[in-house]
Amino acid sequence: MSARGSVAVVGVAESDLGRVPDHTSPADLMAQAVSRALAACGLRLEDVDGLFATTSQLRMAPLALAEYLGLKPRYFDGTNIGGSSFQAHLAHAHAALDAGLCDVAVIAYGSTQRSVSRAAAAPREVNPWETPYRPILPTSAYALAAARHMHEYGTTRAQLAEVAVAARKWALLNPVAWEKEPLGIDEVLSARMISTPLTVRDCCLVTDGGGAMVLVRSDRARDLGVTPVFVLGHGTALAHQSISCMEDLTTTAAVHSGAAAFAMAGTGPDEMDVTILYDAFTITPILFLEDLGYCPKGEGGHFVSGGALAPGGRLAVNTNGGGLSYCHPGMWGILGMIEAVRQLQGGCGARQVPGAGLALAHGNGGVMSSQCTVIFGTEDTL
Repeated sequence: MSARGSVAVVGVAESDLGRVPDHTSPADLMAQAVSRALAACGLRLEDVDGLFATTSQLRMAPLALAEYLGLKPRYFDGTNIGGSSFQAHLAHAHAALDAGLCDVAVIAYGSTQRSVSRAAAAPREVNPWETPYRPILPTSAYALAAARHMHEYGTTRAQLAEVAVAARKWALLNPVAWEKEPLGIDEVLSARMISTPLTVRDCCLVTDGGGAMVLVRSDRARDLGVTPVFVLGHGTALAHQSISCMEDLTTTAAVHSGAAAFAMAGTGPDEMDVTILYDAFTITPILFLEDLGYCPKGEGGHFVSGGALAPGGRLAVNTNGGGLSYCHPGMWGILGMIEAVRQLQGGCGARQVPGAGLALAHGNGGVMSSQCTVIFGTEDTL
């Protein structure tokens, strides 16, 4: 079993984001992010002996990236469970580092889904039980969850819109965020409907981009001359693949991943200074706030109302602008973890949360299919 605080993140970086030049490949973006993350902590490519990578555009991402970078890692992993893959990679890297299977682990992702189109970047599998009904996936799956939550708990479309508006306010403080204009609740509600009750402003961006993280054992982290961010806890959970097989559309497996992460970290949701929640759609932060224990089931809509998640609100959520306003290159999980680490390192400029010492980064994959939670802390939290 991995030990609390035994490994640390020492370098993080994004690749170029938004719309990258023609003929850029996912491997180009992964390599770019890896190079930047290593430079941030003073390590070199030849130091890397653990490699974790996945992308929807490369069938064997660890092989492709290892060849591109000229690496022959002692340990590697290409687990793909959607947008939460990278939280799972972090858990696996933690175990590998603790076991001595590698000394410097790198987690990487890259996608050119805006350049080549989402359909080409992540072609849909034929599901014999769902495809005949011609759902607009993944949007229709999340719309089902939103509609059910509204039916059971009285959640309103305006409450969903609060999530998008808060994300936009954070994005306006982030120089590299895709969206640059203010957004109001009425604009979210009046936007083009995609799949009832979700409008286009309830849906994440479609961008290119990627990111990378570097992890080492904690004793080495303290010798690198950077501010290490320690891995305090993590939990992973799978629930289903198809939305028609989700047992309860209003409860996700984050109930299990969050409980495991908090137990390992020895903390609770009320102690988190920064909370990063996968926001592919406005319903997901509401569900995750409930399932991770920030508020009771059914009260997520009320919890996010009144600008609660925006700068100056009661809870700092998705401080980079999230997938709704910062960027969303297909699988967003690694970018959420990068923001959590940066907040704890104190390097977020205008969007910095003062005195941040604990951060949660939650990943979601598929159609609420996989849920993975990571809790990070500064030296003072050990």
